[in-house]
Amino acid sequence: MIDAVIISIFVLALAGVGYEAIDIVPPDVLLQVTNIEAVRLIIASFGAIVGLAVGLTAQTTYRRLENRVRQMPIEVILTRAVGWVIGLLLANLMLAPIFLLPIPKEVSLVKPMLAVLVSVMFSFLGVTLADTHGRTFLRLINPNSIESLLVAEGTLRPAITKILDTSCIIDGRIEELLNTGFIEGQILIPQFVLQELQLLADSSNDQKRMRGRRGLDILKRMQTAFPEKILINPTDYDDVNTVDAKLVRFSQEINGTLLTNDYNLSKVANLQKVAVLNVNDLAKAIRPIYLPGDTIDLKILKQGKEPEQGVGYLADGTMVVVEEGYEYLGDELPVVVTSALQTSAGRMIFAKPQASVTA
Repeated sequence: MIDAVIISIFVLALAGVGYEAIDIVPPDVLLQVTNIEAVRLIIASFGAIVGLAVGLTAQTTYRRLENRVRQMPIEVILTRAVGWVIGLLLANLMLAPIFLLPIPKEVSLVKPMLAVLVSVMFSFLGVTLADTHGRTFLRLINPNSIESLLVAEGTLRPAITKILDTSCIIDGRIEELLNTGFIEGQILIPQFVLQELQLLADSSNDQKRMRGRRGLDILKRMQTAFPEKILINPTDYDDVNTVDAKLVRFSQEINGTLLTNDYNLSKVANLQKVAVLNVNDLAKAIRPIYLPGDTIDLKILKQGKEPEQGVGYLADGTMVVVEEGYEYLGDELPVVVTSALQTSAGRMIFAKPQASVTA
């Protein structure tokens, strides 16, 4: 309904302008016209066509603006509105003494032009400041609006919002964690992370393209399974170049927790006082622990870095380097754990064939 109203207003307005436009034609020119009403109708019809084109453009612009506002978080809408109003108030306060100055009639056009210019400048400044300091402003007004929630007689904190990075989405384990219900709170995927996935999916490199498409597929499945939990956030930072830096800044602004499996990003985020949940740390915590002396049935799949080494993998993907294991390439055999190396970046187990240990 609103689309038809917008288009109709522009059609009628420009048709009316076209119909009345003939009145501004000099009288000596009108004397040469035999049928003024016909000319009016022709110009009005032309104006209606132009109005239709302008109306369609306005209607499309309105729908895009509406969709963008729908996707925008309520705190962003609120802070931008406040910033816009404050900017207009400041503009009017500055213009008031200027309008009291005696301005010659010859340059009286300066007043409205100056009013429009200053109003636009201060409105833009107000919205920009709201984007930069809006959440801090909300916390000053009501600290409970973002960081805490009072329930009954005690003070309880709501589930902290999680921010997903690109590597965590592509990894895929986050989907299984969501299915188990261990991840609480809302999960945000910033627009710049989605753009990075799209760039990977459009890459000319086969490996990057497969990773990007896998990430998009996983994200689509998670959105379908948890439509109210998984949200795309439109926030972006034009003054920040890298996605990792944007993720850290976004996490700081919303007091969220960064969910990743990127070791370097975890370290950088921790240095900047951002809470991080590393999926690799979680996997390490719940992974079965193999101690020196434990026996594992392992299939040797390939040669290691050293000529006599063989390499196999556990069911969870953990690499096992078997000394003197190359001669058993392709075979499954019991191996004895000698040591294990565990880090946030991954895990590696070193072992020897049971036969060589017992010998």
